[in-house]
Amino acid sequence: MTASSEYVYPSPLKGYEHLPPLSDEKNDDNKSFVNPKTNDLSKAYEEFVNPIGRGFDVHIYFFQENKAQTTFAHELWTRIRHEFPELRIYRVWDRPLGPHPVGMFEVNVVTPAQFGAFVSWLVINRGPLSALVHPNTGDDERDHTQRATWLGDRLPLDVSLFKQMREASMKSENVGGGQIEEKHA
Repeated sequence: MTASSEYVYPSPLKGYEHLPPLSDEKNDDNKSFVNPKTNDLSKAYEEFVNPIGRGFDVHIYFFQENKAQTTFAHELWTRIRHEFPELRIYRVWDRPLGPHPVGMFEVNVVTPAQFGAFVSWLVINRGPLSALVHPNTGDDERDHTQRATWLGDRLPLDVSLFKQMREASMKSENVGGGQIEEKHA
């Protein structure tokens, strides 16, 4: 697991500093606050915020040695394909794969509308299974850890694979830059 203290977080108010202070006025329920009136909805209803480039992946996990969970996972996979035919869904893996410690399948959501519809549906319909919901920003390790959201029990991922892939990528980039030749000279 990656510690959140390893990252720098910009202020959530960046770009909003020029706005007037919010009031302490309450709505009729005397609990929630009255917000400023506007005719504009947040752009986040229509497009993912930066740096999310390719939407979200949803990994739905099951213990492959548990017959009931395995059956439920396959049935859920089939239901998702019927209920959400517009979503990209991948095969069911009945074994660990990559950083994923148990059987799983993956669903991609590429718009905020798909995210809202599918994740809210999955909260109710995932049964005994856990799901990892993570953005795709290009930083795989952070996306699978600090930026991840879990439905159900959190499972331990082997995120060391992301570091190994990053190091291998850096080595292959250095081959063209003369780095390897200098070591052997």
